Amino acid sequence: MAHVARRVVVHGVVQGVGYRWSAAREAARLGVAGWVRNRSDGAVEAVVEGDAEAVHEFVGWARQGPRGASVTSVDVTDEAPGHRVSFEIEP
Repeated sequence: MAHVARRVVVHGVVQGVGYRWSAAREAARLGVAGWVRNRSDGAVEAVVEGDAEAVHEFVGWARQGPRGASVTSVDVTDEAPGHRVSFEIEP
């Protein structure tokens, strides 16, 4: 299968609801690598890479997020794979 990467920027009520920790759990479940962080504009940003189907599933999850989140929009762009091997929560 193809190895792909996507940058995902999630807007709405997504900080202070455990979004980053939930994203890390979802990434582990799907076997994808990358990182997630809060942005100063209130959004959450992630780069995720791995098997194309697993990355697609992560993006689908990001459109809802964890309980308590209220996602209003998600921007998804292609990213060059960086051959990451783990998923990190960045400060």
